[in-house]
Amino acid sequence: MTNRTAIIASSVGLHARPASLFVQKVTRSGLPVTISRPGGKPVNAASMLAVMSLGVKCGEEVELSCDAENGDAFLDELVAFLAVDHDAKG
Repeated sequence: MTNRTAIIASSVGLHARPASLFVQKVTRSGLPVTISRPGGKPVNAASMLAVMSLGVKCGEEVELSCDAENGDAFLDELVAFLAVDHDAKG
């Protein structure tokens, strides 16, 4: 099992557009990824409802996990993705 910690940069947290983009990225990968608050119960990162139910706000930390052979590289991509404000105008 591969694990990473990420900080949410989007101004609205992991809600609405950022959550949708994140879930789409995970779904397209086909990899079994989970996301959780530190010490919390992991949820399926490919489920919009599950991701939004975490209620993660801007600046908060999440834990990502993947139990796949190429999970390291993909989790690195997700950490970089979450480090960008996907609500920024421009």
